[in-house]
Parts: sequence; C-alpha cells; structure tokens
Amino acid sequence: MTIRIVRLGTPRARDEGLRIGTVRRPPRGVPKSEFAARDFYDVWYPVLSPTQELVTEALHAESDKEWGAFVKKFKAEMAESDASKTLDLLAALSHQTNFSVGCYCEDEARCHRSVLRELLKARDADVT
Repeated sequence: MTIRIVRLGTPRARDEGLRIGTVRRPPRGVPKSEFAARDFYDVWYPVLSPTQELVTEALHAESDKEWGAFVKKFKAEMAESDASKTLDLLAALSHQTNFSVGCYCEDEARCHRSVLRELLKARDADVT
C-alpha cells in the first residue's frame, strides 16, 4: 500500500485510490460535480495546504533562500495540532490502503507537496 504525491488534474495512476486535494481553493471554472471525473480530487482537504499568505509567498519565491523561508513557515503550520494529527493518520493509512495527495503546481520541487512528502516520510509513511 502507498501514498502517491500527485499533480491534481493529471491522469490517475492504476490503483491510485482516493485522491485528496491539499489545496487552498477548488479548481477554477470546473463544476464541483466534475472534480473527480476530471482527475482533480475526490476529497478536498485544505487543512494540508499552506495559508493564503504562504501560498502567495511560495508563488513569489524566486531564490532558494526565499523558498527555504516558505518551507520553514509551512512546516511550522503543519506542526499545529489538526495538520499534525492528519499527517499521522495518513502515514498510518499508507500501510493499509492506496491513496494520493496533491496540488496543482507543475513543479513538485517548488510546491508544498514536496514538503508534505518529506513530512509523511518522516512519519514512516509508505510514499511513492
């Protein structure tokens, strides 16, 4: 069993399981009834997305130093109770079933999902 870290809106992998959207906002111009059919997500879970202020900071991070500052702040947000408990839950579930978490960003290296990958692995999650 495993967690896949995915780009929302891309074709699903075989046996991917439930797709969780860890984004601040739903996809623009897509009816809610079509989110899953268009390979965005089955469940929207913004608890694991950066706050709007941090989303803005990440989008404007041009240097490694600026990106590093975003990562530090996002990790602090993910250490808060609800997010931390959710990461613990997902890590435990990764040993029982397949599912995925994702965001819209094209480049995972400059996306909060790279941080989620790191945080899940630190909790001994089975991450692809």
